[in-house]
Amino acid sequence: VDDVLYMLVRNADNSTLAWSDDHGQTWEWADWRFEHSFGYPTFLNFGRNDQHARDDYVYIYSNDDDSAYQPADQMVLARVRTDDIRDWQRYQFFAGIDERGTPDWSEDIRKRQPVFTNPGQCYRSGITYNPGLDRYLWCQIIPGEDTRFSGGFGIYESQNPWGPWRTVFYTREWDTGPGETMSIPAKWMSENGRTCWLVFSGRDSFSVRQMNFTLSGDE
Repeated sequence: VDDVLYMLVRNADNSTLAWSDDHGQTWEWADWRFEHSFGYPTFLNFGRNDQHARDDYVYIYSNDDDSAYQPADQMVLARVRTDDIRDWQRYQFFAGIDERGTPDWSEDIRKRQPVFTNPGQCYRSGITYNPGLDRYLWCQIIPGEDTRFSGGFGIYESQNPWGPWRTVFYTREWDTGPGETMSIPAKWMSENGRTCWLVFSGRDSFSVRQMNFTLSGDE
């Protein structure tokens, strides 16, 4: 964002923020951390330098637990203006949808509400905006004994960062492990959005698979 790299770091009781203005050569650390929930936070990726951002906010998703290793019943969502990413007091938390279908936001993390629910199955994830399809694509690994080597995952889509979400792909057992992290990089999307690449840590390795989307209405 504005030529600054931001990094969310887990295993920091619970997680914290760092940033770099020299392309990752050096990092500065926030003097605060998420103390409630957000054990495995991830940014919504809008592409290089936030080029496809829908507004002046960045969005952060996580399993609703203090730990990166504990599956939760729901995912939670925070947002903060791009000018205020380093200021903890400026963060807002998704607090549900009102009767008009508009998201509510609260500065009190205790008022957070689920942005996605799947009892006992909300774990690690990565989410990216696909400008060609005008959809948010959310990859979620299904927790298991050791997802590096076996297990499944789901991919969900929405027209808004807060949902509602629909299933694009779901499997409890894949032909390889989905890994401990998974995402669809914005840089590796075709112009029409239909061809993408899934990047994951299957077999404890840097792993890549091509994915092709067929849209409703295609012959």
